[in-house]
Amino acid sequence: MSDAERGETRRRGRNETEEERADRMWQELIQEVRVAQMGVQILFGFLLTVVFTPTYATLSDTDQAIYIVTVVLGACATGALIGPVSLHRLVSGRRIKPQAVRWASRLTLLGLLLLLATTSASLLLILRVATDDDSVPYLVAGVVCWYLLCWFGLPMWTRHRHTTR
Repeated sequence: MSDAERGETRRRGRNETEEERADRMWQELIQEVRVAQMGVQILFGFLLTVVFTPTYATLSDTDQAIYIVTVVLGACATGALIGPVSLHRLVSGRRIKPQAVRWASRLTLLGLLLLLATTSASLLLILRVATDDDSVPYLVAGVVCWYLLCWFGLPMWTRHRHTTR
């Protein structure tokens, strides 16, 4: 009896069913999320304390606005990166793991984009406060480009180079 006759779907590459693939992908995704969650939670924690320091009151209106945007971005990044855990918990046992993996993957990607924005805004604020140098926006832009290259450019290039025939 073939896989199709047994109702199993096999994919090219690994010899695994859709459910086995979803289980494997879920484990990989959770490991990735753990790394990103740690980073965003540490950054967000530090950001939350800034408003309670005496220096906060001396910041310009622009710097306070950058701070508020940064904290909101950090909160959103935290939510997106913790979302896959909640998603898994609420749909566990419902036999929809492949769909849950797709949604968790989307949340993780969104979380990474929000983490990029949070980190960039944090760097902008820190450099603005630490120096009056006109090169601050260029430094931040350079770091953003570096993040884009490391987090998205290289992975997309690798994906294209090694999966496109």
